Amino acid sequence: MVPQEKREAFRAILSGREVIRPGSVYDPISARIAEDVGFELGLLGGSVASLTILGDPDLLLITLSELAEQVRRLCRAGKIPVLVDADHGYGNALNVRRTVQELEAAGAAGLTIEDTLLPQAYGQARPQVISIDEGVGKMKAALDGRSDLSLVIVGRTGAASITSIDDTVARARAYETAGVDALFFTGLKTRAELQAIAAATKLPIIMGSADGELADTAFLASQRVRVANQGHQPIAAATQAVYETQKALRDGVAPKDLKGLPSAELTNRVMRSAEMKIRNEDFLGLKK
Repeated sequence: MVPQEKREAFRAILSGREVIRPGSVYDPISARIAEDVGFELGLLGGSVASLTILGDPDLLLITLSELAEQVRRLCRAGKIPVLVDADHGYGNALNVRRTVQELEAAGAAGLTIEDTLLPQAYGQARPQVISIDEGVGKMKAALDGRSDLSLVIVGRTGAASITSIDDTVARARAYETAGVDALFFTGLKTRAELQAIAAATKLPIIMGSADGELADTAFLASQRVRVANQGHQPIAAATQAVYETQKALRDGVAPKDLKGLPSAELTNRVMRSAEMKIRNEDFLGLKK
């Protein structure tokens, strides 16, 4: 599946009437597993990218080139469209434009640009947001940076937990007017907050989390929520599994006695061994 087909598949999700939960992905294997078990959309979160690439917490220490290369690896691995957390676009509006160009070339189906002040300002313990005008400039630059109009540009704000819901609504309306394809919100806690946003805007909505009184998917769907994230448990589970396996081996457990290892069938499936066997036969004459 070529990138444009993946982008159109993501757009079909956004134009639908249902809420989908994306699969959290971070490398080619996790992307293929998400595809194989039936997720319609993959999500590469910023915190997950930082952990995968650097092993560091989500402090915006990775570079655009590092993120783009990871996106390229997991997007080429399969057919699932991937939404990428592009943080603040790695700088000002001109950097945002470059970010869009690089992630589009890497195969992303969509990307989010947020209005959080990043990296965190010196001496400021709490997150801050940039001005609405600067945020609008970033959204316009993102739209200008794409060459494939099927690439989904998502305006993101966490103002609900930083400033106020009124400010969140103002930002959402401004980014919608700028021309983004969807709106992404983090920090929403109540139905009333979501209803206020939905009433003031027209675009599809993506939510950073949806629990508590926002867990009802029927209610979310009625408010134009089309994607509702559910965390990044896969990389957490992988971390635990690797730790337990390494510790068991260090403690003297024989490899044959290890618990929780994948079957040969699963390993071969995620490696797409059957497809590679056909290529070996067709291109190298290697038949068994």
